[in-house]
Amino acid sequence: MFDFSRINWEKVQEKTVETLIMTFESLILVFIIGLFLGLLLYVTSNSKSTFGRGFYTVITAIVNIFRAIPFIILIVLLLPFTKILVGSIIGVQAAIPALVISASPFYARLVEIGLREVDKGVIEAARAMGAKNSTIILKVLIPESLPAIVSGITVTAIALVGSTAMAGIIGAGGLGNLAYLDGFQRNNNTLTFVATILILIIVFALQFLGDAVVKVIDKR
Repeated sequence: MFDFSRINWEKVQEKTVETLIMTFESLILVFIIGLFLGLLLYVTSNSKSTFGRGFYTVITAIVNIFRAIPFIILIVLLLPFTKILVGSIIGVQAAIPALVISASPFYARLVEIGLREVDKGVIEAARAMGAKNSTIILKVLIPESLPAIVSGITVTAIALVGSTAMAGIIGAGGLGNLAYLDGFQRNNNTLTFVATILILIIVFALQFLGDAVVKVIDKR
């Protein structure tokens, strides 16, 4: 059924590394941007001022719009922007802008949900002790919601792996590109199978790592 003699293992290794590069480079940016957006959503959602509520509405609309656009469509829409930013519309680096823009709003929502789960009593106690808003965010909200933040970035990382596979179909490289161009189009089912297994291994490894970190930091 499978003919492993048709597989170029050096190319498989190269494409696996490309998938890992796309995933982790974009994941770092998604973590930074998504955490910032999530904090903004949380803070402005509790604002009593007209400006704060309006800001929350605008940010929420932007987040929801980018969450709703399918990734394969988003990456095509962003081709002109990607060309300006990285100088190319194909290759590993060309996929990162679309990966970041698609995943950051998703992660921002997960961060916001995690922050909302923090015990209000802990926050009020910090305020009663005279803590400033910045202190509450850094010393209370983020530490208390850290397990949820880590769980969220784990889920986002797994989603990014799937997105890299889709990006590969239109020339971004990685295992998705290998499975489609060298596997599917050349009727090499063995190569498609191997690429799929490697993607699954990456996903399971990310889930295992994320769960292990959550167990260590979750003191509840």
